[in-house]
This record gives sequence, C-alpha cells and structure tokens, in this order.
Amino acid sequence: MLSDVDQKPAALRVAVLGLGYIGLPTAAVIARTGASVLGVDVAQSVVETINSGKVHIEEVDLDGLVSGVVTRGNLRASLTIEPADVFVIAVPTPFGDDHAPNIGYVLRAATAIATVLKTGDTVILESTSPVGTTEQVRDLLARLRPDLTMPGRTAGGEQADIAIAYCPERVLPGRILVELIDNDRVIGGITPRCARKALAFYRRFVRGACVATTARAAEMTKLTENAFRDVNIAFANELSLLADTLGVDVWEVIRLANRHPRVDILQPGPGVGGHCIAVDPWFLVHADPERSPLIRTARQVNDGKSDHVVAQAVALIEAAPPGTPVACLGLAFKANIDDFRESPALRIAQALATRFGSRVRIVEPYAPALPAALAATGARMIDIDTALETCPVMIVLVDHDVFRSVPLGNRAGKRVLDTRGIWPDQPREPARAHPLRLAS
Repeated sequence: MLSDVDQKPAALRVAVLGLGYIGLPTAAVIARTGASVLGVDVAQSVVETINSGKVHIEEVDLDGLVSGVVTRGNLRASLTIEPADVFVIAVPTPFGDDHAPNIGYVLRAATAIATVLKTGDTVILESTSPVGTTEQVRDLLARLRPDLTMPGRTAGGEQADIAIAYCPERVLPGRILVELIDNDRVIGGITPRCARKALAFYRRFVRGACVATTARAAEMTKLTENAFRDVNIAFANELSLLADTLGVDVWEVIRLANRHPRVDILQPGPGVGGHCIAVDPWFLVHADPERSPLIRTARQVNDGKSDHVVAQAVALIEAAPPGTPVACLGLAFKANIDDFRESPALRIAQALATRFGSRVRIVEPYAPALPAALAATGARMIDIDTALETCPVMIVLVDHDVFRSVPLGNRAGKRVLDTRGIWPDQPREPARAHPLRLAS
C-alpha cells in the first residue's frame, strides 16, 4: 500500500463547455497531457458520439486523438457540469440581425459553472467576445456566488478566491491540432495573478509563446486580428469589382502587383465566411460605430461581394439554353473543411437554387447531404465527376483541392464563373468593360 507521501497527486480536472470546432479539439489536446477532462455540451448526440470515441466534426487527426483519450479515460462528455479545477468556456458568440453581439451562450455557461465553483478554481473564456465580456462573466459569478471573492472586487489587495482570464484561440481549420499547440497565445487576466494562473495552465500543452496582458487587451487583440484580415480581404474583393467594371483580369493584376517588394495583396473570393472574420469585426463596430468607418465598410464590401457573384451567376445561367444544369462547386466557407458557418458559398448556392430550383446541382465533397433549406429548393447533390459530365455551366465557390485538380481537358466547352481563381487556364469570354467618363 502506498503511504500518503508516495501517493500520486490527483490529475488536474478540467471542464470544457462547448464541444464544437474549438472546444472538442481543445478538450482532446488537454486530455492528452494526462488531465481529467469533462466536455460539456447541450446536444445529446454530441455527448454520445464523443463518449463512443468518435467525432462529429471534420478535422485532421482529431478522430484518432479523441478515440485515444476517451479509451484511456482522460476525456468524457456530459450534458451536465461537474466540479473541476479549471473551466474553459468555448461556446458560440453570434450576432443578431442588427449586428449586435450576443453573449447569451457565454453567460449561460458561466451560470452553470457557478453551481460547482469553489475556492482556488480558474475560469477561462476562449469564445471570441466583445471587449468587457470577461468582466461581465466575473460580475455574474459574483452575483451568483457571493460566498466567493472575485478578482478585481476585493478590498485592500486581498487575494481573490477565483481566477478569471480570457485567452482567445488563433487556429486555422484543417490545422487546429497543430496550431493549438504551436501558436502563440495572448492571455488576459482580470488581475495579473489571474493571468499568471491561466498562463500556467496553457503551458501544459502550448509550445508557442504565452504572453500575459489584461482581459480587455486580450479581447480587443482577438477582434483586431480578424478585423485586420477582413479589411485586407475587402481590398482584394473591391479590386475584383473594379476589374469587372474595367474589363481586366483581377488575378493577373494582383499577381503582377505582388511583384512589388512591399505589396502583398490577398486573393479575392465570393465573400468572407467563418465564425471569426465574418463576425468579429462587427463587435468592434458595435462598440463605437462613429470611430470604425473603415472596419464597417470592409464588412459591407465583403458581404456585398456575394450579391455581386449572385448577379454574375444569374447572368451566366440565363445566357445558357433553358433547362441547362448548373453545378455549384462547394458550400464550405474555406477550402478542404466541412464548416459552413457564415459561408458565402452557401448563401450564393441557396440564392441560385431558390431561383433556378432543380437545375442547380451541388458538389460538396465534405458534406454527406445538403442542408435542409437548400434541399427544399429542389437542388440535389452530385459528385465532381458527374458535374463535369452533365453540367455545361459551373460556378466555382470554394477552392477545394479536388476542384483545383480538374484538368483543362475536362472543363473544355464549359461556361465557368470562377470566384476563386483556381482555373487560370480556363478560356474566358471577352471581358466587356463599362464605358468610362473622363474629365475634360
């Protein structure tokens, strides 16, 4: 029998609330360190899938990792919260029709945590959030648990019972497991002590640099990163609109401009999607509309690009003989993933299918079936080979590798709208520039 001195310390207990595209990989990576991880989700199907050692989302190597940590007993899922030492909130933060951020899921997660919170626990918010959300979590916990002292609310420098911090993810779908470990992390504490406690936790599994700051600075950093990317994409998308007006190949223009040693223009597309870039900039705009005109305009340019693509596609389809089948290639918001959140490709395909019904065929290798609203239009799913054999009109919406690999010979004679520039060798119809009025 082991003596008290010889007994191994109990494994760190971690609860991850939200088992989506960020929460599940995060829970699995933490479990791999030997921690005892409980994943909490509101969906019974998600809980059952994970407890069977399987996954409900597509991500490189995630299935094997989850299977291993579940088999070893380091990860399990539940509908209900349990006591833990560290709580990680990774739930959605959508916005409403007026682009106002909705942190309801975050506050509900914090409410659940309050029921099991104890002295010494650490609460970390990872969900992308408006500036000040971490403080709102702290204030909610303070109201629900007046028996515990919260950071930033103690008198005379007294040490708080609970540590609360904010640490946003910075991962790319398709590389999540690698980037959760290798990317630098910004860790913002309500107090410096909170930041230190959270930093010690992330050091268990992060190889990148962990930089401590305030919660508000960390929250704004995450929003700033995605707003920066959105503004740069908007420049590329606006160039593509101008190129259409002027009858110029935007892909060639960008390629040539990028030969300048200090120019690095991104590639245009049919809009911007995903839960981050298409959403986060609105959080900054909502915080101060009068001082964020550039960020707002970038959002409007990128959203408006989808409308422009719909108009181009409609014109291409209506120029074809009546009843001609049309293939829309891709629904995901980016290449080689199954994530449709805020996807411009999905919006465009939905608009075309609503107008043209059963003429529209969808090719999406990362989806087992069409979303219900799209299927209701009469559109149907086919594979890329069938599309090439049967569809004279093709609308490229996502740059999946399987689409890139189609040789020119298989596209001969097709009428193509390539919104991703993946087929530069595709013969194009002569561009028709709009007449320009020059100042006399």
